[in-house]
Amino acid sequence: MKKIPKFKTESEERAFWEENDSSDYLDWSKAEQVVFPSLKPTTRAISLRLPESMLAQIKVEANKRDVPYQSLMKMWLSEHLPHSV
Repeated sequence: MKKIPKFKTESEERAFWEENDSSDYLDWSKAEQVVFPSLKPTTRAISLRLPESMLAQIKVEANKRDVPYQSLMKMWLSEHLPHSV
C-alpha cells in the first residue's frame, strides 16, 4: 500500500483523490460499514415559481395528509428520484 500524503488544504486533498485510485492507498477488504444516526443531510433553500392554482392543489393535498406542503413536495420529489445507498 502506498502512503497517503499530508494535505495542506481540503482542495489539495480533493485534487489528489480526483487523480488517484484509493485502492492503491487503502485496503478496502478491511473496511467496516458505519452508521451516523444523528447526521442530517445538508439542505439548501430554493426559490421555485409555481402557478398559484398548482400551489393551491398541493396545499389541499398536504392538508388532507396533515403535513406541511413543503414536506409533501419533498416527499413527492424523493419518491420519484433514483436513490443511492
